[in-house]
Amino acid sequence: MGNIKILVADDEKEVLDIMARKIQEQGYDVVKASDGNDALEKIIREAPDVILLDINMPGRNGFEILKDVRENPTASKWQPVIIVSACNELDDLRKGYKLQADHYITKPCSIEDIIKAIKLMVSLIPQRKSRKS
Repeated sequence: MGNIKILVADDEKEVLDIMARKIQEQGYDVVKASDGNDALEKIIREAPDVILLDINMPGRNGFEILKDVRENPTASKWQPVIIVSACNELDDLRKGYKLQADHYITKPCSIEDIIKAIKLMVSLIPQRKSRKS
């Protein structure tokens, strides 16, 4: 897998633990964050390859983190962001895509949907690298 690092941010401990375990079972390295401030700090420190964000979290919400990541990139690489959220109103989806989310999955969802989205984003990373050079 080449040590692809996935940051998973969700304030529901049970959801966070299940997602992290299932993603690790796919061979990815996982960094967990339980609130928005923790997520942003770990994005800066860990430079994950793919970021999964819940929207409603204490501290900073997922939209605020996404905005920060896009306006002030901390990594010298494209970091795809997948929003995984119970916020399923059309306005939420529009806001996510307007802030340059790469994918939006609404809860409840299956872990298989999340894994597929991660695999898709990982498959696009080499194409993004070649476009920048």
